[in-house]
Amino acid sequence: QVQLVESGGGLVQAGGSLRLSCAASGRIMSINDMGWYRQAPGNERELVARISSGGSTDYGDSVKGRFTISRDNAKNTVYLQMNSLKPEDTAVYYCKAVVRTLYTGAGLYWGQGTQVTISS
Repeated sequence: QVQLVESGGGLVQAGGSLRLSCAASGRIMSINDMGWYRQAPGNERELVARISSGGSTDYGDSVKGRFTISRDNAKNTVYLQMNSLKPEDTAVYYCKAVVRTLYTGAGLYWGQGTQVTISS
């Protein structure tokens, strides 16, 4: 069993910053892609940023230049540094990871989500 636990969400004013963390735990052999997605009320879940095991990154157009994704492979953790936050960044942010475990092979896992609210 693999668990992804997110932390770091909260309420900040526009222009502020937040740093999200997502730690994977369980019988993990390796983690391939890790990423952050978000979903605002009434909207579909969308890509925020993702990072490969080798460090290649990809960002959603709306966050380019403001958000930075990184990972610590030794800690099985992915981070999302969010700067210059806007009210439209308000959403539940979900961590996603492709994890290979000892017994079940590769699988896709999601965290429970963390609320990010930006006030104007």
